[in-house]
Amino acid sequence: MSTTIRKAFVMTVDENKIKEYTSRHNPIWPELEETLKQHGVLNYSIHHHPQTNQLFAYAEIESEEKWNNISKTDICQQWWQHMGDIMPHNSDASPVAVDLTEVFHIEK
Repeated sequence: MSTTIRKAFVMTVDENKIKEYTSRHNPIWPELEETLKQHGVLNYSIHHHPQTNQLFAYAEIESEEKWNNISKTDICQQWWQHMGDIMPHNSDASPVAVDLTEVFHIEK
C-alpha cells in the first residue's frame, strides 16, 4: 500500500502579473500536465493571495523522488523559462519557492 505525500509551498508572482500567470496556466501545456501525471502527481493546485502576490501551491504526490525528477525534464525546463518573466526565479530558472511544513491534517 502506498501513502500519498502532501506537499505545500509558496511562490510569488510579480505585481500586476496574476492575470498573465493565470492565463498561462489555463490551459496548462498538455505535455507538461502529462509529465506531471507520469511523475506521480495525483493532485496539484495553486492559489493566489491578492494582498501579498503569494502563490500557495498544494500537491499530492506518489514519491519525493518522482517529484524531484520532474525538474530534470525538458518540458519542465521550458515551462520555467516561459514563466521566468513574471515571477521571481533562481539561477536555474526554477521559481523561488519555500516549502511549508504541515501542522494539521484531517481526512475522512
